[in-house]
This record gives sequence, C-alpha cells and structure tokens, in this order.
Amino acid sequence: MSTHVQPATCQIGSVDAQRVEDALSLIAPKWTTWSAQTLAQQGGPMRVRDVAARLPFLSEQLVGKRLAQMHADGLVTRAGARHGAPYQLSGFGNALSSVHRALSDWSQAHLPVGKVAVAERVEDALRRLYLRHSTAVIQVLDAGGPMRFVPIAEQAGLDNGFTRQRLIRLQLDGLVTRTGPRHGDPYVLTAAGRALGPVYAAVEHWSNPVAAPRSAPVRVAAATHTRTGIPLGSDGIRTAAALRRSTAAPSSLFSHAPQPQPRVPAAVTARSAPSRGL
Repeated sequence: MSTHVQPATCQIGSVDAQRVEDALSLIAPKWTTWSAQTLAQQGGPMRVRDVAARLPFLSEQLVGKRLAQMHADGLVTRAGARHGAPYQLSGFGNALSSVHRALSDWSQAHLPVGKVAVAERVEDALRRLYLRHSTAVIQVLDAGGPMRFVPIAEQAGLDNGFTRQRLIRLQLDGLVTRTGPRHGDPYVLTAAGRALGPVYAAVEHWSNPVAAPRSAPVRVAAATHTRTGIPLGSDGIRTAAALRRSTAAPSSLFSHAPQPQPRVPAAVTARSAPSRGL
C-alpha cells in the first residue's frame, strides 16, 4: 500500500466504524472525486464552467450542484459569495490525497475493475464501501469469521432484515463470500475485504480535524473537536471542516505531475451510486 499514508493503525477492528462512515458520506457521492481531482490538477481557483470543460461527460448544471455540495461539506472554498465566484480545494479537501491514494491502491490490488481513470477507480471503490453499517458488518466478520447470519446480526447490533440486505450487497461488491453453496453456510471476508484496514485507517485519519493519532477508537457520542468541543458525527465533521474553509492549499492529491483525466464512456456515467446512503 501507499507509503504516503501514516494513520495510527491498519487494523479493521480498531477504527471507529461510525466515524469512517460519516466521512465516507461526504466523499462518496458520484462525481465528487472527479471534481476534487480536477481542482487539484488546476492548483488554483476554477469557475464552474471551467471545471465542466475538463469533465465533458458532465453538464455544467451537474458540476455546479456537485461543487455547491462540496462547499457545504467543507471540501472546497469559494472566493466570495457572488454568483459565478470560483472554487478551489480547502485544506480539508486537499487532504483527501491520502484517502484517494489508499482507495486506488486497494482497488488496483484487489478488484477486477480493469483499466480506468484514477478518479473512476476511486469512485468505484467508494461505491462498495459507503453504505451505512457496512463497516460494522465487515468488522464483525474480520474479528470472528466465518460466521452464520444470526451471529453477524447480533454482534453488529442490526436487525435481521437489514443485515441480510447488507450481506447481499457486500457479496455483490466482492467483499464478502460464503464458505459453501448451501443455505446457511457461514459468511467470510474475501481477500479484498480482509485488505480494507489501510483504507479505513486513511479515512478515519482524514476525518479527524486535528489529525491526531489515537491509540484506541473514540466513540462518536463522546468524540469532540479538541479546540471547539464540536461532536464529530457527520454533522460535526461538516462543522469542523467549515471552520477551515478559508484555508486553501496547493494541489497534492497525487505526488506525481497531474495528468489529464480520460473521457468516460456513457456506460460509466450510468453506474452512479445514490447520492447519500442510509
């Protein structure tokens, strides 16, 4: 995996699942990665029409909506409130480089995605990870698999119907499999699922507003920003990020020189994930 990421731990079970999923909810919406990497390649402010010109497979209206949401979430900052004011990555958004790198490395090593643009590879990986409580199910299987359905639901604290839905989706996404073909055979993580530790650690590290290593996971109900006292649930992450919106940083999403993103065929654009998972 990438040596650029230095999170506190790479163990799946040691990360705070709620913190990870709150952070994923900010960056998983379709086209967020494409927009962020386009801004990173520019290295300075860009108007909506200029971002859209770099992403010819998207309409200017869609790009504008995506950038507006990224602004609300603290990933980009804007030079003024007037209509048409340009956007650029905030410090919080620029720090996504480590997360994008970890996702891309994991995907390239473990998923049969094929040869696609880095942004598309990252968004495909996010689509497999962002759904609510997927992290908890993966943590349970990492700690105790192979496991049958009912113990997974009990240990994850989820009802049976919801757990069944999550397991079906995780199987389709190549993260979970069964040990045999019969109904009732135990579930177990695939190699891709077992390799998620560095990805989760990178996401958790990025979501911490002060980037402070922790020796143990901090529960969301108790975790607060050390300087502001803001709770670090999804709303807390957004609020803490908003405190830094005036801080813009130069592009460093990737250590090598930025390369133009290739055009994406219509078949790719059809694979949009829902904007926010439950």
